[in-house]
Amino acid sequence: MQLYAGLVLYGVSMALMVRSSLGVMPWDVLHQGLSRQLGWSLGTVTIVVGALVLLAWVPLRERPGLGTLSNVVVVGLAVDAALAVLPAPGGLAGRVAFAAAGILLNGVATAAYIGVHLGPGPRDGLMTGLVRRTGGPLGPIRTAIEVVVVVTGWLLGGTLGVVTVLYALSIGPLVHLLLPRFAVAAR
Repeated sequence: MQLYAGLVLYGVSMALMVRSSLGVMPWDVLHQGLSRQLGWSLGTVTIVVGALVLLAWVPLRERPGLGTLSNVVVVGLAVDAALAVLPAPGGLAGRVAFAAAGILLNGVATAAYIGVHLGPGPRDGLMTGLVRRTGGPLGPIRTAIEVVVVVTGWLLGGTLGVVTVLYALSIGPLVHLLLPRFAVAAR
């Protein structure tokens, strides 16, 4: 239950940031840019990119779990559903509220789905697989991945803004704070 609640809330958090028009999460800059270029929904692009990232796991010898596979599908469906019903807020105060709610909700959602220990999301597994296979440090590898997806997405027309920076700076501390509250004991 917690896995799927977390994944749905993750999609809703993405939609809140999109509707804020103040920027999106780093990977969503890529998703949004591709969506604009291909004419596909943000959710469809999120699913396709997630599946392609999973293919990159093969040479890294990463193993997906139920959470990994569910992440690919559920987040994309949830973001499209939320975007279909979530209106754009009026005025700057509403946009800032959507952005802040999106970032905070994403922290809760991330802690919820990671806390069940059913496999990392495809993008996180790419990072951990590269760290394990190359022996490189996690920080620079994560940063390199994020920079590549943000720059590529921005060049494709994705929204790079203040939310992108705030998300990047705050999501780690938020998940660190929230994860113990959502951690499910391994059996």
